Order: sequence, then C-alpha cells, then structure tokens
Amino acid sequence: MPEPTKPLLRALAGEAVWPPPMWLMRQAGRYLPEYRAVRAGVPDFIALCTSPDLAAEVTLQPIRRFGFDAAILFSDILILPWALGHGLEFKEGEGPVLPKLRDAAGLAALDPARVSDKVAPVMETVRRVRTGLAQEGFDRTALIGFAGAPFTVACYMVEGGGSRDFAATRALAYADPGLFGGLMDMLTEATIGYLSAQVDAGAEVLMLFDSWAGVLSPSLFRTHAIAPAARIVSELNRRHPGVPVIGFPRLAGLMIGEYASVGARAIGMDTSMDLSRAAAVVPADVALQGNLDPMALVAGGAALATETSRILQAMQGRPFIFNLGHGIVPQTPPEHVAALVEQVRAA
Repeated sequence: MPEPTKPLLRALAGEAVWPPPMWLMRQAGRYLPEYRAVRAGVPDFIALCTSPDLAAEVTLQPIRRFGFDAAILFSDILILPWALGHGLEFKEGEGPVLPKLRDAAGLAALDPARVSDKVAPVMETVRRVRTGLAQEGFDRTALIGFAGAPFTVACYMVEGGGSRDFAATRALAYADPGLFGGLMDMLTEATIGYLSAQVDAGAEVLMLFDSWAGVLSPSLFRTHAIAPAARIVSELNRRHPGVPVIGFPRLAGLMIGEYASVGARAIGMDTSMDLSRAAAVVPADVALQGNLDPMALVAGGAALATETSRILQAMQGRPFIFNLGHGIVPQTPPEHVAALVEQVRAA
C-alpha cells in the first residue's frame, strides 16, 4: 500500500509527525454559531443525524473554520441501538431517553436485520463529506467514522439514559452474565457491520468511543471493554486492511496499557490521564491522542497556552494526535479554538 500523506494517517501509521495532527471531539456542535443556525431549523436531533445534507454540512463547518486534520462524522453513538429497533428520543435538558433493557424480552426485540436500511442516511452523509472535503480543497483532512463501543451503548440501553455510575448495568453484568453477554455479543456484531459500512462509504479512520469503560472493575473491563474491542478491530482489519482504528476507553486509567492489546492504532487519553504514565504503558509505535481539558479551552489565554505547551512537550518524539480529553463544551469561544490551532501548528 502507498505511504499515507495526510498527517493524521501518518501518525496512525506510527510516525512521530510534528507538529502533530489535531482535531477536537465534538468539534461540530453548539459552540459554533453556524451549527446553532442549522440546529434551530431541525427540532429533532435524530432527524438531524439522519438528514445527509444537514449532517454533512455540520461535519464540514469546523473544517472550513479551523482547518483541522480530521473531520469526524456528525452522528451519535446511540444511532446504532435506534437502528436495532430500541426506542430513543432526545429530551431538552435531559439528554437521551431509552426503554430500560433488563430482560430476555428486551433483547429478543432487537432486530439486526433492520440496521442496514435504518443507517443508510448515515452512509450517505459519509459519502457527501468525503466528496465535500475533496471539492473544497481539504486535501490534508482525513475522514473519521465512529461508533459507540458495545459496553457504553449497553450502558444507555440498560439504564434507560445517562447515569452517574451506571450501577444497574454493572449489576446486570454480574447478576445475569448470560443476558448481558448476549446483549454485548449482538452489539459487537452490529458495531462491526456499522463501522465496516462507513469504510465502504468513504471513512478513512474509525474511532470506537467507550465513554464509560472506566466504571468497570478490571475483570469486567477485560471482558466487556477489551474483548469486544479486540473482536471489532480484528474483523475490521480483516475486511479493511490499512484502515486504522482509534480506541477511546475513557476513565480507564492505566488499564489503557492492556487495552492497547486490542490492535488499535491509537489510544485516546481522557483529561485525567497522566501523559508520562500513558506513554510508558502504550507501545511506542501506537499513537496517543488527547488530552487537553475542555475547561482550559473555555478559559483561554495563559491557562490554555500553558496546558497546550505541557501536552506538546510531553508527547514530542512519539506518534501523537492533539485532541481534547473529552468533548468540546457549548460555552467554548470559537476564538479560543482558533488560538489553540495556531499554537499547535506552531509547535
């Protein structure tokens, strides 16, 4: 295969690109006035995610404004359970609301056969973004497709929405491993198909968001975070050789060292991760990604410059992707993002 030329792809191939490639989690979103203008005309969030013209537009907005090295598909990690037939709505001020899946009947009601048709608009968005990047001259910008990791998606399905500790999910994993394992198996296979379809549509990189992996004990982390991720990466590598996967086991601490065994070409670090310890436990040819505190980006000024310099100094000399440790928040001033981009580019 030819050597990659896009900075993000070079870093994911194990090259210590400098200045490092950069993008921001949730870079398309409510901190941008142009996004808010689009969102105001679409009251239903699922409708926005499944309207290819609008979803492609908001995916491209931060690239036009900041020239990031990656565009990430505008969608949501809960599109997959929605596509499986699980109920989903987004309520203002409350977030996602789903039926609580806690018995065999709930599992049996899921239908993998319907996923392909339901996510077809998402694949059209991927195609439009890939075409748009080329037409608008963003030759350095790679396109990232993504999915929620099975455990994190299961958390929302079992709890019926968000939670501080996902206690019901953890209890179910212990009390009924057959039921919970069946849900995890279904989500793992559905995730493989969903991500594979994104590659077929034009995604160049895939990211697996395990936002709540850190609530698991080490033994359950190995069973429900590492094992599914390894299965997903292995099958995607078989189907799409050369398409790298970024894994993000948020809040996992030094368990990211074990997580690196799944075969991902980069490991995302959350805000709490100590960079030197992460570098010590993740192989040197695997990129690290992260981990600026989104609140430092809100603050801006000297605090932002200091935190950015600290991260750059710690990561220079190894494959690295500059990013946040979690998603950008709505109150972030766009001018602070512009200042961050300028500082990273000047590294």
